[in-house]
Amino acid sequence: MQTQAGDDLIQRIRAHSHDGDIVGPAANDLLSELYDGYPVGNLAGLLHSGDDVAVRTATWLLSELGELAAPMMDEVPALLAHPFAQVRFYAVEVVLVNGDARHGSTIARVMSLSTDYDTGVRWQVLGFLASATTDQLAAGAANLEPGPVKDLAEWLVRLDAEAPDPREVLARLEGSDPTARLFAAAAAGRLSDEDTGLLEHAVNAEDEEIRAFAERWLSGSD
Repeated sequence: MQTQAGDDLIQRIRAHSHDGDIVGPAANDLLSELYDGYPVGNLAGLLHSGDDVAVRTATWLLSELGELAAPMMDEVPALLAHPFAQVRFYAVEVVLVNGDARHGSTIARVMSLSTDYDTGVRWQVLGFLASATTDQLAAGAANLEPGPVKDLAEWLVRLDAEAPDPREVLARLEGSDPTARLFAAAAAGRLSDEDTGLLEHAVNAEDEEIRAFAERWLSGSD
């Protein structure tokens, strides 16, 4: 039975969470079960296991499920605050695919991770900011506390509604504020369908996550 197979895989992952040779194949098999109809809500057994490594596996599964992960959006705020950077990284992808106006506070949490200490997480947030819909950005901006990130988020929203000034984007991209540079790089990505010049400039940025983002976006691998 499918349910029994999925339950067994979850138990296997919990029991051997630190053994990659066991967890890797089990997680892939569980992903197949989830695609075939195994209830995504059963991943709560991993998310609430108290085992950070098991939580990381469960969050990866959610990030791979696309819209099938939507029923688990209430779990995502805690994942965005998780001490494991990889958990935060995967959780951002879940929000990008499933977040909407109802999840404004969760999207705001993603935006706040633009100041995360981990380069990989910031890179993931940059991709989110470049790829999110205007409605997603607006919902997140409306739920941010007053401050620099809120100001930058609102600026990014305005770029979608007004004729953008490339000089303004460039000034932020070359400025001293690392968070402003990240948002400017996202703006460059959003504008690249019409002009890749700003993104080509970002390839030479001093920030590792911005360089990596610009190179990948220009290559068409976003």
